[in-house]
Amino acid sequence: MMTTRLYRTTIRSPIGDLGLVATSTALIAVLWPEERDGRVRFAVEPTDGSNEVLRRTSDQLGEYFEGDRRVFDLPLELRGTEFQREAWQALADIPYGETSTYGKQAVAIGRPRAIRAVGSANGRNPLSIVLPCHRIVGANGKLTGFAGGLDTKRWLLVHESGVVDC
Repeated sequence: MMTTRLYRTTIRSPIGDLGLVATSTALIAVLWPEERDGRVRFAVEPTDGSNEVLRRTSDQLGEYFEGDRRVFDLPLELRGTEFQREAWQALADIPYGETSTYGKQAVAIGRPRAIRAVGSANGRNPLSIVLPCHRIVGANGKLTGFAGGLDTKRWLLVHESGVVDC
């Protein structure tokens, strides 16, 4: 069985160094500076190096942090269960600068009773920022768990709100 080679690079951002992991054709992960062990798993350990996917991702994340990009245009490969992939894909439908809830996300994927499962899937979202799980808040509007930490989630939401002083 042939395994797919994975490439890894690190980029600097206003929220810390982000790890990017891709195959030769698609982005598979955006990792946090203090990544929790096992949150995102790889069948093959990524090797340091870059490729066109990582360069495009780096450029687009840079544009996002500069306030010049609201939607990402990258080839993605979602590695997870069918349910996780559905939940993650629904994140892409939440507009820049807006928030949604786990309940609305569950309804969007046709599973209105799967609110906790959606929360669990979001906790394993390998493509943070690109698939914006930071835009999900509790039903009461309060910030809830986030793999990058609540301070980072708050920063991202303020950044997207158009407030200059993040």
